Amino acid sequence: MSLKNINTVLATAVALLVISLGASYILTPETLAPGFGLPNWPAGDGGGFLIAKGSREIAMGLVLGILLVTGHRRALGWALLMEAVAPFGDMTTVLAHHGSMATAFGVHGLTSALMVATGLLILRETSKARKSQEAAAPAPAAQPA
Repeated sequence: MSLKNINTVLATAVALLVISLGASYILTPETLAPGFGLPNWPAGDGGGFLIAKGSREIAMGLVLGILLVTGHRRALGWALLMEAVAPFGDMTTVLAHHGSMATAFGVHGLTSALMVATGLLILRETSKARKSQEAAAPAPAAQPA
């Protein structure tokens, strides 16, 4: 299996995971909210926060999906790196509020690390492809003076 195929599978898995997670936060927040890792949820209606989180996740997944479908692989690599900030932020939020360290590192931290690794692999792939194209391209002819 080529590096490009592996990267495509990884990026597709990340995009689908993020979209499904977002949809779950919107459709069934009561099942996902306790697993976020925070020790206590604010009193009152937290539904607005969960819908906002779900909407953010869906938007992030759709960006990745669109870049995958349109073949903008270099942009996909950069988007994965930038979007890895969200689960990293979730991890630091859980840790800062004395939540579950296992969830902070095992869910949010690993998700961020997977996104970074996939983004770096895609950037490496596109860099190699660009270098091989440049090496195969004929040199431009000298212009007469």
